[in-house]
Amino acid sequence: MYQGLELTPPFFEIGPKAYLYGKEVLHLAKYADEISVKYDVRIIFTPQFVDIPLLARETKNLLIFAQHMDSLTIGRGVGSVLPEAVKAAGAVGVLLNHAERPLSFEIIQQTIQRADEIGLASMVCAGSFDEVELVARMNPNIVLAESPDLIGTGKRTADDQEAIGMTNALVWGINPEILVLHGAGIRCGQDVYEIIALGAQATGSTSGIIKAKDPFAMMEEMIGCVRKAWDKTHQLD
Repeated sequence: MYQGLELTPPFFEIGPKAYLYGKEVLHLAKYADEISVKYDVRIIFTPQFVDIPLLARETKNLLIFAQHMDSLTIGRGVGSVLPEAVKAAGAVGVLLNHAERPLSFEIIQQTIQRADEIGLASMVCAGSFDEVELVARMNPNIVLAESPDLIGTGKRTADDQEAIGMTNALVWGINPEILVLHGAGIRCGQDVYEIIALGAQATGSTSGIIKAKDPFAMMEEMIGCVRKAWDKTHQLD
């Protein structure tokens, strides 16, 4: 686990995927940068690789993570994503094993180790309790627990929400320092509020923001609900 990540819950992840790039993603990132400060909620932002330098240069508070990287070392590897290049571009972390870019567990472990070596935080997706346990034993900085069936659907059930506490207990029983983000199926501020109120340290959204009638307003609604739910849930701490 990379020890240099400065991230205290609650936090939020915004993943533009391949929906936005260039000027459009910069406008969204700059607004995210502002509301991160306004609500005191750290935001992880995962842009296209080519936009990492731009966003790292033009924002002050966002944590810029790459959408993926490979575990290779400096040398041959045409078409691969070199960890050292990701860091040099301005990223502070990397997202691994998303449902749209799955990896074998062997490769996940190797890539987490490379991230640790060069000083990049790792956030690793897991789509089931078995995967959550396997990933947690690899000691990433963040486990991103999300069911592939929920990605982009905007639909959650009571069973999905009840799984939050079980997932947290599973991860923290292995390593209490690992942060846990519960994602997928987040379509509005109320979804965000409910997940944080049920014990999540973080959540995130892509299509819920990008496809909203007003993405900027929806993003602020979600980040505001992170703060409201966290403060209400932890007011006696």
